[in-house]
Amino acid sequence: MQADYLNQYMEHVGSNGLMLSPEQRAALQISLEIAKKNYKFNQIYFWGKIIGLNADYFVVQGVETDELKGRKSLYSLNCMDWKLLPPATDEMIERSMHVKGRFLGDPSREYDPITVKTGEEEADLELRVKEEERLTATIEQINREAAIIPRGAFVKTPLEQIHKNRSFEGLSVTEAGKLQSYLHFTMPLKLKLKSMLSQANLEESIDFLSSLEDDDLKVFWSLQYEKGSKLVILRSLLWIGFTFFHVPETSQHGYIYLGMGERNIDFPFMI
Repeated sequence: MQADYLNQYMEHVGSNGLMLSPEQRAALQISLEIAKKNYKFNQIYFWGKIIGLNADYFVVQGVETDELKGRKSLYSLNCMDWKLLPPATDEMIERSMHVKGRFLGDPSREYDPITVKTGEEEADLELRVKEEERLTATIEQINREAAIIPRGAFVKTPLEQIHKNRSFEGLSVTEAGKLQSYLHFTMPLKLKLKSMLSQANLEESIDFLSSLEDDDLKVFWSLQYEKGSKLVILRSLLWIGFTFFHVPETSQHGYIYLGMGERNIDFPFMI
């Protein structure tokens, strides 16, 4: 969620039990403005918090030009001092997926070597993963599988850059209650082929991302109205602690993750 409106937007997700202490909010308000200037970001977002056994990782993302492809992640253990994380790679994510258990809260911690079977005729592979690497990979996984935006909130320019849509005035109350009105905020591997009738209603500048309705992961979402119909909340059941909000007929929207950084592998038993 946009750091400039952190206090206001946190009120929208408070009913889900997602909270930051007054001290943390005050520290973030000051430090994020400093981080924005130091790293020369045009915009900075509070992404959320991954809860560790000994310490928590507070995470923000900064934007230089492109809102989607140019995002950089930073973390802090005290809401004041921020460190830039390296970009996550597919190889890094693959290695980190073999690590089980809670985050400790120590970026320099190296997990015990993990032995991975590579095939019957090949030697076993021994993986070494640091917690900072796992943190980077987890943030990227959550972004790919849970980060969403309302349709029309961002536009793609003829130069293939993604920017905020300044004319976006929010979804209607009716449209806000449909999964098809929300898009994954990550570059799609491929857009699903649609019928000619469906394509007639698409706009190239705003329909460049995958819709939740067309996604295999749509079963992992819980959508509901709150405060009558003045607020729409979407919660991810795959990444417990991820919450998106949108105030219909306004441009207010955002998401936050406050959780333990572990996928909900028990989901099949919940339905």
